[in-house]
Amino acid sequence: MKRCPRCNHVETDDSLVFCRADGAALINDSGSFSGDPNTAKFGSTPVSSEIETNILPHTTDASINRATAPTTVLPSSQTHGTASERNKPKRQSLVITAGALGLIVIAVVGYLFFARNRPTAIESIAVLPFENRSGNPDTDYLSDGLAWSLIFRLSQLPGLKVSPTTSVMRYKGNTDVAKIAKELGVDAVMTGRVLQRGDNLNITVELVDVRNNKSLWGEQYERKMSDLLQTQREIAANIAQKLQLKLAGAETKGLTKHYTDNNEAYQLYLKGRFYWNKRNAEALKKSIEYFNQAIEKDPNFALAYAGLADAYGQLPVYSGGSPRENVPKGMAAAKKALEIDETIVEAHAALGFQTFYYEWNLPESNKEFQRAFELNPNYATAHQWYGIWNLSSMKRFDEAIAELKRAAELDPLSLIINTNLGESYIYARQYDKAIEQLRKTLELDQSFYRTHWTLGLAYELKGSLPEAIAEYQKARALDDDPRQLAMLGHAYAAAGRRDEALKALDQLKAVARQRYVSPINFVFIYIGLGEKDEAFRWLDMGYQERDPQVSRLSINPLFDPLRSDARFTELMRRVGLPQ
Repeated sequence: MKRCPRCNHVETDDSLVFCRADGAALINDSGSFSGDPNTAKFGSTPVSSEIETNILPHTTDASINRATAPTTVLPSSQTHGTASERNKPKRQSLVITAGALGLIVIAVVGYLFFARNRPTAIESIAVLPFENRSGNPDTDYLSDGLAWSLIFRLSQLPGLKVSPTTSVMRYKGNTDVAKIAKELGVDAVMTGRVLQRGDNLNITVELVDVRNNKSLWGEQYERKMSDLLQTQREIAANIAQKLQLKLAGAETKGLTKHYTDNNEAYQLYLKGRFYWNKRNAEALKKSIEYFNQAIEKDPNFALAYAGLADAYGQLPVYSGGSPRENVPKGMAAAKKALEIDETIVEAHAALGFQTFYYEWNLPESNKEFQRAFELNPNYATAHQWYGIWNLSSMKRFDEAIAELKRAAELDPLSLIINTNLGESYIYARQYDKAIEQLRKTLELDQSFYRTHWTLGLAYELKGSLPEAIAEYQKARALDDDPRQLAMLGHAYAAAGRRDEALKALDQLKAVARQRYVSPINFVFIYIGLGEKDEAFRWLDMGYQERDPQVSRLSINPLFDPLRSDARFTELMRRVGLPQ
């Protein structure tokens, strides 16, 4: 039995907690009531049935002194007399308010407790190169390409940071997931294995939350090669679901978008990207072959055109071909990609890059880069090219360095991005910072020749010629890019080793009879030898060729000996560069 300490209302239902009359908390009481049936009084006699049921008859008996009589238990709607009774609605309101506040406090505390203890959403992921279990190196394009494809699709999600291909490819064959995740700074890592037997394809994938070493999802797919396109779209969608991303509408389009329905075209495209990522002249030429074959299979395959634009645009940079012969093809491919699908980020970036260094059209180039940033602000290559070409060449060094640092944050293990960051310090004439940055880059990989010759340039400009020559020689041993000979020839001349400089010049001319050599390479050696007229003759050829280095006339310190000449000033004016 329970009673209300405030109104003495009695309840025989032990399950009740609060008084039904005024909302006060009930207390346990084992006593009984005695007295008139219309009164409630604790005593030893049995309680009337009317009290037990809480249904008492209304009374108007004047003999009952309401001021002194024990409280009669009546329905609240019939209670009028005492001040206590008149204040019951106020007390009820206060009790209800207090109860509601208590519930809110409990709810908030509970939410904070559970929110603190539940797994937080994953905001970053690395998709590692898939292990090729086929035993055939020729099918590496398939395992690497599948990882690249997933990286590409997941990168379309605005709420997710995805480690770019250039960073994850360094971990091919590495199974130390925890170490990889720490170096890349990601919350989750996806690994996979691919086994191809004829037309049969077995793909095994696993997604791990490295923060707690918990497997979030794993799946095995038994498919035909003809199902490759659908399978990679399916895997991307499953990953997004397990990453706890809040996806809706347009945000999910990149996961399941059909760029082509032709499986052969898709495989050829993967082969093209496989070779493009190697970043050397011969591999770039091979990638062009595969991209063109993919387009033959599907003339509306926008990604293949974007790949073609990337490859043609990079060929002159890696001494793989003449800008006059290749860049117009690259720009046409980028425009074709955008004609088919305006949202292809790679095509906008490629067009922005080539529009600047080949057409010297800065406003149009900037426009393309800004569109790329709008579509995917996490596309590291766009930040890289915009910083090292557009901003640096216009002497906006602080902005250029900031842009390249942003690219390095997005792709921390990219050798070319980290090298370009060092290069940007050279153009800003901060040689010590350049040397520091380039040494750090070599700690990532000693075999990247472009880092060695860029470090050599920083040493030479600082006046450390022996160290510069040593780095140029290392670069030449790693790759046959003709630029190595040009840099060596210039350094030999600066060190007073004229005979060796002339020998390097003769070797460069011999190479030019066999393959494309940028005219600017000859300019550098002639500058070192002090032969300005010859330097200007080759510089004019570089201008006619639209060589990429011409866009750096205003910032490259190697051109300093020519700056006082009116011919140099006129050339910069024609290109549209700041004096």
